[in-house]
Amino acid sequence: MKTHFHLFTCLLVYLIIGFVDKNELDHDILNRLRAGDMTACTDCIALHSDSLYGLALRLVNDETEAEDVVQETFLNAFKSIRNFDGRSSLGTWLFRITYNNALMRLRRHKPDTVEIDQPLYLEGEELPRQLFDWCCLPEEDFMTSEAQTKIKMGISQLSEPLRIVFTLRDVEGLSTAEVAEILDLTESAVKVRLHRARLALREILSGYFTEWAHGKMT
Repeated sequence: MKTHFHLFTCLLVYLIIGFVDKNELDHDILNRLRAGDMTACTDCIALHSDSLYGLALRLVNDETEAEDVVQETFLNAFKSIRNFDGRSSLGTWLFRITYNNALMRLRRHKPDTVEIDQPLYLEGEELPRQLFDWCCLPEEDFMTSEAQTKIKMGISQLSEPLRIVFTLRDVEGLSTAEVAEILDLTESAVKVRLHRARLALREILSGYFTEWAHGKMT
């Protein structure tokens, strides 16, 4: 089971966004921002806008609002850059600002969410409580546009607390400590939510990949 979880997580990371270590670039950009180098703003946006937009979109589920969240994030960050104490990386700090801005927008709406201990629905139909071992399917089966769409849709159906932790940890590739800092949680709480998110997502997608596998065998 642990091996399957690991494969499942790795596939999602590479399918959805991929992860690049940005710490060295962050350090250079931060120094230039503090020195008043305006070109550093452009470099910061170029380096982080895609990942911040991805996080915002998965939180607010609206492209226009996600764009607004990212714009607000950079404006907030650039205005308060001299107050940034540097205890975390620039990227982690930007993620936290993005999370807070998105959370403010989420409070205006009640999102469609699903908890692991509640009935799960996909396209109006309740999914069976099963954990089909679809993680053992060939990697090319996950590379189709349809499969990637289903995975992203599954993530969007997670409850807000689970979706946020899963996105930051497994999609964006942040460490458990970084996620805990962004969300103001203990590392243990992050691990618990991540485990629940993975279980819930596996179950949400089980129906789709079960049908896929059966179709390939017929």
